[in-house]
Amino acid sequence: MSFLRLRLASLALLSTFAFTACGKKQSAPSDSSSSTSAPSSSSTAALTKITVQLDWVAEPEHGGFYQALARGFFREENLDVTLIPGGPNAFATQKVASGQAQFAQADSTNTILAIAQGIPVINFAAVFQNDPSVLMLHSDNPVARFEDLAGKTIMARPEWAFIPYVKKKYGIEFGLIPQNFSLANFVADKNFIQQAFYIAEPFNVAKESHGTIKTKYLYPWDAGFDAYVTVIANKPWLAKNPDAARAFYRAYVRGWQDYLEGDPAPAHALMKKANPAATDDYLAFSRQMIIDEKLVIGRTATDASQIGRLSPARFQTQLTQLRDLDILKKALTVDDVLASDSPAAK
Repeated sequence: MSFLRLRLASLALLSTFAFTACGKKQSAPSDSSSSTSAPSSSSTAALTKITVQLDWVAEPEHGGFYQALARGFFREENLDVTLIPGGPNAFATQKVASGQAQFAQADSTNTILAIAQGIPVINFAAVFQNDPSVLMLHSDNPVARFEDLAGKTIMARPEWAFIPYVKKKYGIEFGLIPQNFSLANFVADKNFIQQAFYIAEPFNVAKESHGTIKTKYLYPWDAGFDAYVTVIANKPWLAKNPDAARAFYRAYVRGWQDYLEGDPAPAHALMKKANPAATDDYLAFSRQMIIDEKLVIGRTATDASQIGRLSPARFQTQLTQLRDLDILKKALTVDDVLASDSPAAK
């Protein structure tokens, strides 16, 4: 089995919230034994305690969190932050909604849908400016455009909003196989097309094929579907703790910039402690993909000024798209889904 890690568990809610709870392949404990927090100090009592529920096991996609923790950036903002690794049973949105965590990593699409159902969460900051969930193909697959998907078969999450979007936009139909979280079919069939998290899958495909398979991708944002990976917040907590929230944002953004531009070793040491399966080669590969693809700073960025930032205009586009697809059943405004008092939206 591969380490195929499409973002499911982080984006789904328990059935008590009327959402489909979907899992990633590999489990990680979510109790205090797997959590990571800054070293204790005599001033801990004066610090504001914050828990962050991650969507998956500790990996470079969480680099900003771990670097801020390891380098003491949260402490410098008078915050005592604990990171809880995720996995198939992370249910990050549910934990934020219930107050078990103040923040979590999720994505803008599923957070919008949760808000529409009355769940008290809100998008607070960006993790990735573009969600790295893509369609992965063998490099020699003749499919080169979205229009070429007509009549093909794709393995993907049936609930992935991009599926109905791309069908409607290009007037095409294709078969859908529910995601099974394995790379076996992809490695065995040169014509196979699969949803993938592309800061991880190239490494895993190369590993499973012993370097014989090269990959290429169809990116949803090239079709106009441009979701974020986000930090979401408990909405009532955010309203009551604006100073702590702003302090968290400052340390978080500082953590990402330091992780991308500086020495990632402090973050990677904590990641390996929380996730012993993470190898140095994988951590280096995934971090470099994040850098090369400008996922944190933005595809058109020339500096780090957009780290963490969220665009109200992009949220309006996403709301319109989800309504047009009849996926979003309730009319929402940008202020309903994006924390207007967050530094990310300024």
